[in-house]
Amino acid sequence: MAHESFEDDEVAALLNEKYISIKVDREERPDVDSVYMKVCQMMNGHGGWPLTIFMTPEKIPFYAGTYFPKTSKYGRPGIMEALKQLHRKFTEDPEHITEVTNSVTDALNRSHTPKSEKRLTKDVIDTAYQQLAKSYDFTYGGFGEAPKFPMPQNLLFLLRYYHDTGNAAALKITEKTLKDMAAGGIWDHVGYGFSRYSTDQEWLVPHFEKMLYDNALLLMVFTECYQITNDPFYRDIAERIITFIKREMTSKDGAFYSAIDADSEGVEGKYYVWDTDEIYDILGNELADLYIYVYDLTPQGNFEGKNIPNLIDQDLEYVARDYNTSLQSVKDKLETARLKLLAAREKRVYPHVDDKILTSWNGMMIAALAKAGSVFSKDDYIKMAETAILFVEEKLFQNNRLMARFRDKETKYAAYIDDYAFLLWGYLELYGSTFTGQYLKQASTLADQMLGLFWDQKNGGFFFSGKDSEKLIAQDKEIYDGAIPSGNSVAAVMLTRLGYLTGNTTYLDHVEEMYYTFYHDVSRRASASPFFLQSLQLMENPTKEVVVLGKKDDKGRQELVENIQKNFLPNSFFLVGESPEDFSQIAPFAAEYKAIDNKTTVYICENFACRQPTVDIRSVINDILKK
Repeated sequence: MAHESFEDDEVAALLNEKYISIKVDREERPDVDSVYMKVCQMMNGHGGWPLTIFMTPEKIPFYAGTYFPKTSKYGRPGIMEALKQLHRKFTEDPEHITEVTNSVTDALNRSHTPKSEKRLTKDVIDTAYQQLAKSYDFTYGGFGEAPKFPMPQNLLFLLRYYHDTGNAAALKITEKTLKDMAAGGIWDHVGYGFSRYSTDQEWLVPHFEKMLYDNALLLMVFTECYQITNDPFYRDIAERIITFIKREMTSKDGAFYSAIDADSEGVEGKYYVWDTDEIYDILGNELADLYIYVYDLTPQGNFEGKNIPNLIDQDLEYVARDYNTSLQSVKDKLETARLKLLAAREKRVYPHVDDKILTSWNGMMIAALAKAGSVFSKDDYIKMAETAILFVEEKLFQNNRLMARFRDKETKYAAYIDDYAFLLWGYLELYGSTFTGQYLKQASTLADQMLGLFWDQKNGGFFFSGKDSEKLIAQDKEIYDGAIPSGNSVAAVMLTRLGYLTGNTTYLDHVEEMYYTFYHDVSRRASASPFFLQSLQLMENPTKEVVVLGKKDDKGRQELVENIQKNFLPNSFFLVGESPEDFSQIAPFAAEYKAIDNKTTVYICENFACRQPTVDIRSVINDILKK
C-alpha cells in the first residue's frame, strides 16, 4: 500500500488537498495502534495491517479499513474513491459523521469488560490446554491453519502444563511444533533466525521479515525445552538463534534492533532464496549434489522459481546411509556448504534493518539470553544480556521515567505497560542467572513504578499507557496475547515471581485482583491468554522458596546453583547470597537467616512456610528436583 498508494502522485495530491495525513509507526506508538485497531474491529468485525483510519480533528474515527489499493480491485474499494466519497460525506453530511463518532465513543466506553465478582480458578488452565490441543495441527505442528505464526507463548504455557500435570501430550505438541518449524523455511537454514510467520501450513514459505520478539521468545522456548528433555537439538537451535542475533541484530552498543525487512531490491525474499545453478557455482558439484538433495532444492524451485532450503520430511541418518558415510560426516559437509553459501549471500543487497531499539523487545531478548546463558553455562550470553540492560538503563530512562524507544541518539515516547513488564522479565532472568542482588532490587523498583503509573485503581489490571502519557480517545487495557504476550499477561507473571522471591505479598495481591478483573475475558477464551495463565499456574500449584547462603567459591553452593539453573523448575524461586545482609534490601524476610558452621546453608520454604535449615546439599538438590 505504501508503494501503490502513498507514493503515487495522484493519491498524494488528493490527500494533500482534502486531508491531513498522519503515518504512525505502530512499534513506536503501540498505544495508538491498540485503540484504533479496536475501532476497526468494531466497525468491520476484523482488523489487520496496514490499518487505515479516517477521523475527525477530535481524533474520533468515522471510517476504518485495512488495505486500500489505488483503484478498486480484488473486491476492495480503492483509496482514490474512498478519499473522495468520505470527504464528500464529511463536508455535506456532518450529522451522519456526528452519529458515527458518537457511536464509536460509546462503543469504546463499553469495550472494557466489567470486573467480575467471580475469580479465575485452576479449571481455566485445563480449559486453555484443551482449546490449544483442539487447534493443534497434528500433521505439521503449530496451531490453526495458514498463515501460521510460531505462537511461542502457547508453547511456554504447554511446557508448564506438562511440568505441573505430567500430561505427556502437552510436551509432544511443543516438541513437534519446534522440530517442524526448525525443519521448515520459516527457519533460515543458511544464516539462522526465525521469520515472522509461514504463509503455508507446513512452515515452508515464510514471510521473510525477521522480528526481534519472535527470536527472543523462541530462544526462551527452545532453551526450556532443552531443560526438560536434554535433547541437544533444542540447544543447537537456541545457540544458533543467538549466533544470528549477535551477527545481524545487535547494535555496536550491544542493544538489539527491531526487525529485518522481508524484501531487498523491491523483491520479497530475494536475499534468502537460491537457484540450483548458483548452488553448483558456489559449492562445486560434489558438495552441491549433497546440499541440493538434503535441502530439497530443484531447478523449478519451491518459491516463485527459486528455492527456500528446508529439511521438511528429511532425516539426516537416512542421508548418511544413502551416502554410505557417518552422520557426523554428513553434518560436517553441510556445515562447510552453509558457511560458503552464507559468505556468498552476504555479497547480495542486504534487506533494510529497522534499527529502532525498543525497550519492550530488548527486555524479551535480555530475558532469553540470560536464561540461555545460565542453562548452557555460557557466560558470553549473560554478558550480552547485561550489556543490553546497561544500554537501557543509560539511554532509555529520562528523569527516572522509562521510555519506549531509542534511535539515532534520540530517546522518545513515555514507555507503555509492555516496556515495563518485559524489562521486568529481563531483570528477573538476569537475577536468576547471576544472583546479583542489584538486578532484583531494580526489578522491585521497576515493578513499583509500573504499579504507580499503569494500575487501574478502580477495576484492577494495567492500562496500556501511563497516567503521565498523552491522552487518547480511550484508555486501553488488554489481556489477550497477540504476536507477543500482552503487557498485562507478562506483568502478572513477573509480579507473581517477584512476590515469591522477595516475600512482598503486595505484588501477589495485585495479581490476585487481576483474576477478578479479567475473569470474563479469560473465561470466554482461555487459550487466548496463555501467558497470563502462567501466573495462575504459579498461584494454584505448590511452590518452593529456597534461600541459599554460601560463599561463591564454595563447592556446595556451586553444585546447587548449577542444578538450579540446569533444570526446569518454574514453580521454585531461589534467593542466593553470601551473607544475610545481601537480602536486607531485596528480600527482608531472609535477612535474619544464618549460615550454619560457615557452610553453604539452605532454607526451603513451601508456600511461605519454612523448614529447618540444612547444610546437606545433596538432599536439598533431591528435594528441589522432585515434584
